[in-house]
Order: sequence, then C-alpha cells, then structure tokens
Amino acid sequence: MNEWNIQSRAHACETCTQPFADKQPYRTILLEEKNELRRSDICEPCAQQAGDPRSRDGFISQWHGIYETPPAQPVDAIQKETAETVLRKLIEQNEPRYAPAAYILAVMLERKRILKVKDQIKRDGQRVFVYEHPKTGDIFTIADPNLHLDQLEQVQRDVAQLLEHGLTPPPVATETPALVAEENAETAPPVESAAAN
Repeated sequence: MNEWNIQSRAHACETCTQPFADKQPYRTILLEEKNELRRSDICEPCAQQAGDPRSRDGFISQWHGIYETPPAQPVDAIQKETAETVLRKLIEQNEPRYAPAAYILAVMLERKRILKVKDQIKRDGQRVFVYEHPKTGDIFTIADPNLHLDQLEQVQRDVAQLLEHGLTPPPVATETPALVAEENAETAPPVESAAAN
C-alpha cells in the first residue's frame, strides 16, 4: 500500500454533485478501498440522509470542514521551493528513500500551522498521520518512519538540501583538464635546465 498520498478537497458533493458554496459546511469521510485510502466529501444534507458513516465498509475516520472557494493563484515568475512544495514533490515521487524527509517536512508544516493532523491510524503495524491543508482542503497521508536519534542528523541534512535545491541535487564541480594543468604549473617547483648543472 502507498502510505504517501495527497487527495484534494472536492469542489462538489460526491453524492448529489452540487458544487459547494463558499463557507458551506461539508463532511469528509476517509475510507479504505482495495488497500488504498479514499477521501469522500459530501454536503451536510447528503451526510444526514446517509446516516452514520461508521457503518460504511472500510470506514476509517470523518471530520467536518468549511468549504473555502480557492483564490485565483497569481503566477510567480520565480518559483521558490518551500517546505510545502518540496513535500508535494516528494509524495509525487513516492520513493521510500524520501520517507524520513517527507515525515520531517510534514511535522515542520504542522508546527507552522500550515497542515493540521486530522487523524492518526495504524496500518500494517505502522503509524500513519492524516494531515489536512486547511486552505486547500488537500489531505496528506504520511507514514511515521520510526526515526532513531542516530538518523536525525542525516535526515536534517537531507531536508536542508531538499529545501535549498529541491529534488535536483546541486551540480558537482568538475575541473577541466586545462584548469588543472594551469594550477599544477603554478604550484610545481621550477625546472632547472641541464646547462645550469
């Protein structure tokens, strides 16, 4: 099962398909279907008609939210890497080697109140945190990698590297042969001619 996941808040009720209005209350139900987590956003009238969601097959969690119409996004001429953009890219990559960095980034965003923990579940013996981005309504599921103290320093370096350079590592400086030859000529001892001996 993929423990990293982002699911955006729906812009319409899943049941009646009516678009959500700005500031309209809605209910989010988190279900497990075919070993995957699935988000279901429904309006309050449909939620009340459906009854208790805990009786649904695969029910994991539920919460209430208030729909906010997304603002028009201005185009940023210079794209800057933020903890949130790096986390989204790591989740898209879905590579296990990034699991510790993704977990630390999610915790950082939680502390900055950019993400909120909505639930904590246990799957296959591992803790999985369900985060919600309040402004966008996106849900992030992040598995706890059970980091040990001796791993923290390396993970901190990895996170700093990702925040500074994104997923593209900085280019490795390579010396050209001409530059190496010039440097060697400057530092080499002077060559004496045979006539001087």
